[in-house]
Order: sequence, then structure tokens, then C-alpha cells
Amino acid sequence: MMIENDFPNKIAIFPLSSAIFFPRTILPLNIFEDRYLQLVNDCMKGQRMFGMIQPKTKEGKYPEVYQIGCLGKIISFNETSDKRFIISLSGLIRFRIKNELNKSKLYREFNVDYSEFLNDLEEKEDNQIQYNNKKILDAIKIYYKKINYPIDFNELGKLSLDQLISTISMISPFSVGEKQKLIEAIKIEDKIEILNEIIKFNISTSFETNTVQ
Repeated sequence: MMIENDFPNKIAIFPLSSAIFFPRTILPLNIFEDRYLQLVNDCMKGQRMFGMIQPKTKEGKYPEVYQIGCLGKIISFNETSDKRFIISLSGLIRFRIKNELNKSKLYREFNVDYSEFLNDLEEKEDNQIQYNNKKILDAIKIYYKKINYPIDFNELGKLSLDQLISTISMISPFSVGEKQKLIEAIKIEDKIEILNEIIKFNISTSFETNTVQ
């Protein structure tokens, strides 16, 4: 198992709206901008690690970003004929930004701290959590049906509770703010509670919208 000292305190960051991921999940990315091509190239020469985080706004070359994101490691890399990179990023541990470094690269670099999220490194024991996967699946089925969102529920049903919560949080068309609340939740119990609140809110909003139309 990896320990806190295995992770770099200075990391490259890829800010991307509506893109969160968690430890023990995989995030596929299509890289085509020059700055992120440089980021991936540099990472491949080192530990193959960089962070994903959501920007708060889309304004300016260097938009303000949220403080909490997730560190990932490149586990697959392919270069296309048109010079794009298709990569898969494996989630390792969440981090909190301390400060941004001088912009000597095309991409952005930050000093980060992992100490709040050391429980990300522990194996989750589902039997220690008094919760039923079926409750989450039933709620998300209702929500996805209302918004006509296609998903393979058989595959979701095979996931552990922790994987299920993380996967739903990643793939659902929630707002940037809602996704940020989910990635900032320290404990899985908190993440479950927040996810339930978001699903209930979106179901009621979807129902009201459909009724008005």
C-alpha cells in the first residue's frame, strides 16, 4: 500500500469543469491542448502523476480553482495520428491546494497537502458501513430515468459500495458545485448523505421542469 511520502508535494494540475474522480477509480482523458500535452509529456518522464481539479470560473487564462482535487497516475498512454494523447488516470489520493507556484510552464503547478485524506489509502470495508447499495441504485434509477440518461445498471450493481458512490458521483450530470461537494466529503458516510441530497434535489427539479413543460 502507498503511504503519504510516496506522493509529490509539488504537482501539475489539470483544471477541468465537471470532471472529478476518486481514489480507486479510472478517468479516461483526451488530451489535445498544447499546455496539457506538455503536462502529460513531463509527467511521463517522472512519476506519471498529476492532479485533477475543477475551476470555479471559466474566465481568464488562469481561472480560480477549487481547493480540493484528486491526484492520479497515468496507467495507459496512447498517441494518436493527429498528435493527441489518449490516457487513463488512476485515482490515488485527494489533496488540498496550499499555493500556486510561479508559472514557468504552459500548465499550472501547485504545492499540495494530502494529510486530510489519508483515509483514501485505506481499503474500505463495506460491512462496516450500515448502508444498502440497493437504496442508492433505486434512487439513481429514478433520477436517470427522468432525465433519459443511459447507464448499465447491471455493471453498477457489481461495484462495492465505495466504488458505486464514487462512480455515480463521477458519471452523473450534476453541477460543478454538486460534484465539488462530493469530492470534498472526507468520509464515505458523508459522501452518501450528500449524494442522496443531490439525487433527491435533482429528481424534484426534473419533475417540476417536466410538469411545467
